[in-house]
Amino acid sequence: MKVAGLLLTGGASRRMGSDKALLELDGQRLVDRAAAVLAAVAAPVIEVGPGWAPGLPCVREDPPGSGPLAALWAGAEALRTMGDRSAVQADGVRQTEAVLLLAVDMPAVSVALLRLLAEWPGAHTVVPTSGGHPQRWCARYGVDALAGIPGLLSDGRRWLRSLLVTIGGKTGGIDWVGPDQWQRVAGCDAFRDLDTPEDLRAAAAAADGSS
Repeated sequence: MKVAGLLLTGGASRRMGSDKALLELDGQRLVDRAAAVLAAVAAPVIEVGPGWAPGLPCVREDPPGSGPLAALWAGAEALRTMGDRSAVQADGVRQTEAVLLLAVDMPAVSVALLRLLAEWPGAHTVVPTSGGHPQRWCARYGVDALAGIPGLLSDGRRWLRSLLVTIGGKTGGIDWVGPDQWQRVAGCDAFRDLDTPEDLRAAAAAADGSS
């Protein structure tokens, strides 16, 4: 199964105080690292955000800042208009067979982890869990999930959790990947995200300690 990639870079970064995509960790911008690991697994890859990733097509949710669910939909629609060869028909909505979503502020996500999600058997949505929480910012969204987004947006829903609740009640709607599975290819901090300057300093210290 071919998997396309969506890189989310349009967060408000209120707690960080500056655009997270442009922050550097271990000498590399977060956006450049995220784009590289995503492109190693998925094709095509589109940035949903201001356009910080060199060489990647870029789209924005409408209106900008209207939430991650709208961003996921904007990216999926852009893939459709690009004529992605993996496009299929579901509930009258032509979409890519699956979309691998990655938020730019998760620098510990590796190629091996993304490949695990991309190659997970079946065409379902695949969501890892860590500490009992779904990691919806690093997950594979199947065609059924994508087809349900317009209805949620029309109801005023903005968050990815609404999508997971909706498809989670369907038979086979979500394949949950627990730590016992994803830790075979990734470290226990794989889903660490950077929300504050303190998070960035801790991540930089960890990178220095491992080098």
